[in-house]
Amino acid sequence: MDGLDGGRRRIVLISPRGPLYRNRTGIWKKSLRYAPLTLTTLAALVPEELDAEVVVVDEGIHDIDWDVEADIVGISAITGTAPRSYELADHFRRRGVPVVLGGVHPTLVPNEAARHADSVVVGYAEETWPQLLRDHFLGDRMKKMYVQGHDLSLAGRPFPKREMFPGAKFVTTHTIEATRGCIHGCEFCVVPSAWGRPLQKPVSEVVADIRQMGARRLIFLDLNLIADLQYAKELFEALIPLNIKWGGLATTTFAWDEELMDLAARSGCRGILIGFESLSRESLVETRKVFNTRRDYHDIIGRIHERGIAIMGCFVFGFDHDTTETFDATVDFVIEARIDLPRYAILTPFPGTPLFRRLESEGRIISQDWTYYDGQHVNFVPERMTPEELLHGTERAWKRTYGYRSIARRLLGARNQLSVAIPANLGYRFYANRLHEFYNCEMVLGDRVLAGSGAR
Repeated sequence: MDGLDGGRRRIVLISPRGPLYRNRTGIWKKSLRYAPLTLTTLAALVPEELDAEVVVVDEGIHDIDWDVEADIVGISAITGTAPRSYELADHFRRRGVPVVLGGVHPTLVPNEAARHADSVVVGYAEETWPQLLRDHFLGDRMKKMYVQGHDLSLAGRPFPKREMFPGAKFVTTHTIEATRGCIHGCEFCVVPSAWGRPLQKPVSEVVADIRQMGARRLIFLDLNLIADLQYAKELFEALIPLNIKWGGLATTTFAWDEELMDLAARSGCRGILIGFESLSRESLVETRKVFNTRRDYHDIIGRIHERGIAIMGCFVFGFDHDTTETFDATVDFVIEARIDLPRYAILTPFPGTPLFRRLESEGRIISQDWTYYDGQHVNFVPERMTPEELLHGTERAWKRTYGYRSIARRLLGARNQLSVAIPANLGYRFYANRLHEFYNCEMVLGDRVLAGSGAR
């Protein structure tokens, strides 16, 4: 199949965003945005023999051109942006442009996504996306669904085409992944349901990618960079000669291994995101994150801080053992333990997860409008508080944590990476005090109207 009017083929790739990231009206400013990899990775996977022009549109930094000329449109959707993705898909299909939907949400609910697409990519796309494009442009026709097999290898894949995004739009332009997936099976997490077994890139290829980027600072987007301890140690050893500074994601097990932490610090690790989730042992057992109970959180934080590594600590509210006292208790701990950059989320029963199935079977799901599945809306009936109490308690935790006094107590006590931590905390303060402006959508629970965070 030739391109438009017999010319060069044109592929448009879109990443829709919700209200937090929508161009110009979003709550996040440049200071807290990093360059995503999904679209630039898909662009790199386009077969060379197609001689196609590829256009990438991230709605966090671009406006959507509803009249854009394209031979095919690919849309990557997460659950919170699924309605927006379907809106875009339906529009382009009405114009006669074939649409492909992929990403975590179509992977979790492919039959739903198929109602809005000419084809759906389920799972990773390293092999299925190029095959889909060949079928569409060079073959008879593309299939309705492409499912990645379990034998996928990440070795020998092309580097993402990061140059397709304007670097000035992001505070961190250099992002990378060495691994995918996670070894744990937390009840609320989409990763085991959507992506299956963990995968690794050869360490030599990760290093080569960093070198060709010329990166001095970067973020590993891996969901759990230390899932395989031996791999992580090999990677950190290989990073030492590069003289870079980096941040990434890990579990609390990061602090169980002295050698691992030492290597991470020597390799340039300056910040780590850790999902503490809850202070309650019962809640951790409930969510199948029992390994978090094996070490004292104060000890974990102290060990990491000793090595000059800042901590972004994530907590979730809404577990069945949480009460209205949980919010202030968590904030008190965050301040006392001097967590550099705390984050809070409302427990969200994403489709396809064990949590969703359990709450649905118990008749506790409030809404299946995916717009609200963003971590800051209540989509279910909590066990020991009302939905309103969960909503407003989470907002109160954000505001208490990012008051000026709290910021000073946490950062001046820890004194880790202050040049980065201070601007990041001020950015989150901006976020905490403007939730009511951006999460103002409403859903009905019985005879009550339950608004987004910031409701009064």
